[in-house]
Amino acid sequence: MTYKNAKSLISFLKSGLTPFHVTDNITNILKENGFKALDIKENFQVEAHKKYYVIKNDSAVIAFTTGDLKALKNGFKIIGAHTDSPSIKIKPQPEFKDEEKYLRLNTEVYGGPILNTWFDRPLTLAGRISCLKEGEIKNININFARPLMIIPNLAIHLNRKVNEGQKIDKQKELLPFIMTVDNDQKKEDYLLKLIAEKLVLKKEQILDFDLYLRDVEEPKIMGSKEEFLSAGQIDDLGMVHAGLQAFLKSSDNKFKLLALFDNEEIGSHTEVGADSPLLNNLLERIIYGLDGGREDYLQIIENSFMVSADMAHAFHPAYADKHDPTNKPIINSGLVIKVSSNRSYTTNSYSGAYIKKLCFENDIEYQIFVNNSNQKGGSTIGPLNVRQLGIESVDIGNPILSMHSIRELYGLDDHESAIQLMTAFYND
Repeated sequence: MTYKNAKSLISFLKSGLTPFHVTDNITNILKENGFKALDIKENFQVEAHKKYYVIKNDSAVIAFTTGDLKALKNGFKIIGAHTDSPSIKIKPQPEFKDEEKYLRLNTEVYGGPILNTWFDRPLTLAGRISCLKEGEIKNININFARPLMIIPNLAIHLNRKVNEGQKIDKQKELLPFIMTVDNDQKKEDYLLKLIAEKLVLKKEQILDFDLYLRDVEEPKIMGSKEEFLSAGQIDDLGMVHAGLQAFLKSSDNKFKLLALFDNEEIGSHTEVGADSPLLNNLLERIIYGLDGGREDYLQIIENSFMVSADMAHAFHPAYADKHDPTNKPIINSGLVIKVSSNRSYTTNSYSGAYIKKLCFENDIEYQIFVNNSNQKGGSTIGPLNVRQLGIESVDIGNPILSMHSIRELYGLDDHESAIQLMTAFYND
């Protein structure tokens, strides 16, 4: 079967190695589609029937269109997702100087990756470099792309119980090997020298970096019917891509926003996370820029609606006891509406019914996810945005397996459904 958005999704995943790369890629796409950049640090000059975007810290981007001013009080249509994924991050001064022959780099864990999936894979480095150029600090994205390092497992002969389950020592065992060292080679500042060579800079110009390990294997369409996608960072770049496609394909005569935050995987409590005033402040500035007042803002917020889009757990038949016994989302059986009685998801009966109505009207399959009552489960950006804004919201996603593994399993049919639903939401 041919999936019309599969090629675009794969390209998006390949170019989105870090939140910085994701944001850069999205802003380039927005520019190509006639969107104008607004400087978040300057006064907004906002007009009706225009297209804009803002970025913050190179890792969060919010795009929006302004329709007919008379329609403004009907509220904003918002889709939110996040640009980050669990990973392993390089620490400052990462070289170990007291080891013999091998050069390994010091790391720390970002978010909640399945750590054992990072072993024995060719890895590369990608992220952002902050350097000094012409007396100013400049940020530059970097992607080494080539296989640069590996985290090798200990042989089973030296660890006979490895297949019985093993706790991973994050400080000791997650240190990637990057090279063997000759007697005349110095380990000190090796990484900075490598970066400087890649970016054609002097080592002294590099002041700091945000660098992450990344798998070098590309996304693969697979399965006997070629219905699956095996790739890294599907959570949550799959929803970012779906939201972006819907945003670009839907009518521009609406007040619609695509809000893509960073740092969801570590709690969103940062200046670019969903638990910041970023979106709240932007919405207020849009309304003031269109000559609205505080009362207009408060009224418009009450008429707004947000779709929080993050991946959902697919039913895994080998672990049936981990899932709810009556709600079992299956890959390629429809998008998922996520429900939680403790509101770790924002869906209530009204917001869930609204999404179901859109599904009925557009012939879109849907499923329900609820946690097994003995499982705590995760959360999303939805509750945090609701806390900041107090708007009506729903949590949706697509079912995946191996969530937070270095490679996750996704359904291409579900991806088409997500784009269709999000487009219908923007157009409604």
